[in-house]
This record gives sequence, structure tokens and C-alpha cells, in this order.
Amino acid sequence: MKLIIAIIQPHRLEAVKQALADVEVFRLTVMDVQGFGRQRGQTEAYRGHEFSVNLVRKVQLMIAVNEAFLQPTIDAILRGGRTGATGEIGDGKIFVLPLEDCIRIRTGERGGEAI
Repeated sequence: MKLIIAIIQPHRLEAVKQALADVEVFRLTVMDVQGFGRQRGQTEAYRGHEFSVNLVRKVQLMIAVNEAFLQPTIDAILRGGRTGATGEIGDGKIFVLPLEDCIRIRTGERGGEAI
């Protein structure tokens, strides 16, 4: 089992959700997050005054998958999360972590069956 954490642009969320549905991944958690990477924030203007925004709004997805769904899920996130044909700085990152156990609260099922 693996835990996939993906940080994507908020406007790409619907495209990622559709790409995941196409590969039959329907269970995910979505969180609004803030941070910065290579772009180190951005400069914005408000009422004629420029100011620096250090944190950029992003969306974080957490998806637990069995081994068979790992690569299709990663490919779907890449397909849905990429801006344009080649992508742009700030499109996000995908992290894959080992998932030691998963327990369904309702039934007590454990492991891959609980996902």
C-alpha cells in the first residue's frame, strides 16, 4: 500500500479528479494549503500598491492506493495537473510514501481491503 500526496494548482483540481475517475480511483481527500516552491511567492497590486505574497494557494490531495493502482494514479495526476502540453513552474509535486496500515473505522477491516 502507498500514500500519494499531491500538491497541485487549485484550478487543475477538476481535471485531476476527472483523470482519477478515468482510472477508477474514486477515494481521495482534498485540502486547501499554502506554500511556495521555486516561484518563492509572488508580487500583487492592490489599490495601486504593490506587495509581496510569500505563500501561494495550492490544493493537496491525499490518496491511499494498493500497489496495482499506484502508477495509474500517478499518471492520472500528471495528466490532469499539468498546465499546457509541457507544464509550468508551480504545477506542483507528487510524493509517494509507504503506507504501513489502513483501518476502516466502520468495519475494522485492515490493510488493502480497507482502502
